[in-house]
Amino acid sequence: MGLAFRDTRTGRTVNLGPARAPITMYVCGPTVYGPTHVGHGRTYLYFDLVRRYFAETGTPVLHLMNITDVEDKIDQRARELRISPIALARREERRFFADVDALKILRPTYTPRASDFVGAMVRQARRLERTGRVHRLGDAWFYRPPRSTLRRNFSIARELGRHLVREAPDAPIPPLDLREFLVWRHQEPPRPSWMSPWGPGAPGWHLECYAMADRLLGVPVDLQGGGQDLIFPHHYAQNEISFALSHGPFARGFLHTGFVLRNGHKMSKSVGNLVDLGASIERWGPDALRWYLLGSPRPRPINWEDRDVRRAREEFRRVRSAFSASMEPGTGGTISARRVVALAHRVERAIGHELGSERAFRHMKEFAQRIDRTARGKIASGERAQAGWAYRRMETLTGLDLIGPERRRPSGRR
Repeated sequence: MGLAFRDTRTGRTVNLGPARAPITMYVCGPTVYGPTHVGHGRTYLYFDLVRRYFAETGTPVLHLMNITDVEDKIDQRARELRISPIALARREERRFFADVDALKILRPTYTPRASDFVGAMVRQARRLERTGRVHRLGDAWFYRPPRSTLRRNFSIARELGRHLVREAPDAPIPPLDLREFLVWRHQEPPRPSWMSPWGPGAPGWHLECYAMADRLLGVPVDLQGGGQDLIFPHHYAQNEISFALSHGPFARGFLHTGFVLRNGHKMSKSVGNLVDLGASIERWGPDALRWYLLGSPRPRPINWEDRDVRRAREEFRRVRSAFSASMEPGTGGTISARRVVALAHRVERAIGHELGSERAFRHMKEFAQRIDRTARGKIASGERAQAGWAYRRMETLTGLDLIGPERRRPSGRR
């Protein structure tokens, strides 16, 4: 069984399945200069669902997530804290992984750092320069995409004004053609600096993903993803690099997630309107936070409200209580294991179509309500092993603790 989703770039349905195994997935990772927020958490949870879905259906995935540890925002924050950029980046990288581990997000296959790929980015920039489309503007070098790729890339007309944000106060001034992007800038110590054919400096941040994917996965990858804010300029620029160097798009399919808003505005580390992910996990628990962040359709934004998270926590607790109670030992239960197995199949189908976690959760909630309404709401005698397998399958697919370790039984595929 494959994963079907609407490709953000083309609008067509993409089906990823066993025929492409191992599936290659590139998910844009954090810029490590400050705390991870719940908007990041929502994005990484959806790609955790991708991993879990293919793991449960027996399809291997090679998952790459970059760590951006070379960037203006890191330099700026390090100056404010009076520490070195590398010390700040390593500290925030450790914090990031502690948070996503606590949320039970599966670790990627590869987590390379941008600083380890600068040499590859320089070679990539040289190849772009040979196209004749790299030009200098002050102390920065920009790539100007050809008009021939306009219809092959994302449709960005409505995105330009919304996402045109300077990376930092001292970042290079962008050119008038907003499709152009930075490939190199002059920069000297004490800021991070590397030698290049254009003198000491640092690469533009769009280059790192192509350099990593090309070496570790091969371009095009099967799936690239991230938050909707990465469509332009980041994923747009990555496609242009791939068109120039690999003669095709960066990925066969692009999948993007909706924002988590606060007071109606997108959360952003640079703006400071964050809800800290680590603190939220500690306050609400990883399962309740999963239930809340994955409880709305993937492309739709959600507005963070404590009362809504509290409601999600209570809803999840009721589901878990009903599922766990159904597995209590004893005789006289009237719920057949066949019904639990059918529920697991519905959950799998929901996730396999557009990562429909909200539909999967609705199926589980309705089943829990039926258990509560049943006079003898336990699994029928002799069927607990099969029901336990089905519950475990749903746990694997969703990352939720649905029945607790004391109710689980050793399982094999049935």
